[in-house]
Amino acid sequence: MQISVTQEAPPDLFGYATIPIAFTVREIARPSVSPGRPGRFDIAFEEIDTPYRKDYDAVDGGPRAWGDRFDLSRWTVFVARVDGQRVGGAVAVFDAPDVEMLAGRRDVALLWDIRVAPDVRGAGIGAALIDAVEVWARSRGATWLEVETQDINAPACRFYTRHGFALQAVNRGAYPELPDETQLLWYKRLSVAPG
Repeated sequence: MQISVTQEAPPDLFGYATIPIAFTVREIARPSVSPGRPGRFDIAFEEIDTPYRKDYDAVDGGPRAWGDRFDLSRWTVFVARVDGQRVGGAVAVFDAPDVEMLAGRRDVALLWDIRVAPDVRGAGIGAALIDAVEVWARSRGATWLEVETQDINAPACRFYTRHGFALQAVNRGAYPELPDETQLLWYKRLSVAPG
């Protein structure tokens, strides 16, 4: 499978939204402070009795609504294609004052969103998108890449761990409208760009 990842200019958020972000919740990630390693977390995964489907686009309007809430001029949209067909995408943000998660930091880029079509998940598309976002972030001077997920998204937790991210913050109560979910913030130290 030949995967191509390109930056989409201008971004087509309606096209981007055609890739579903929905997943089936089968496990909950249970982070705990790692003994003897301040600021580090260990994660255990606990199966749930009744799996269910979660679709964050249905909760907040997804990509089609981002322009109503944010200035997208500092956002970059990446599209993954196989044989010319859109099969995934990622959105990265840098130096955007209206994005609270960046906290005004100029050394951090944020992976706002990543999604892969369900029929090709696990085929390396997410890895290709992460690689492209890292190159983009380093080219802007970022030394860290941040991403948020929730404790109900065990596949994302495993994915970020495999790709060198470390869980650095656990925020229970971060989502008043989703009281049963815990925010997990992951960071990856970016290597210096060659050259």
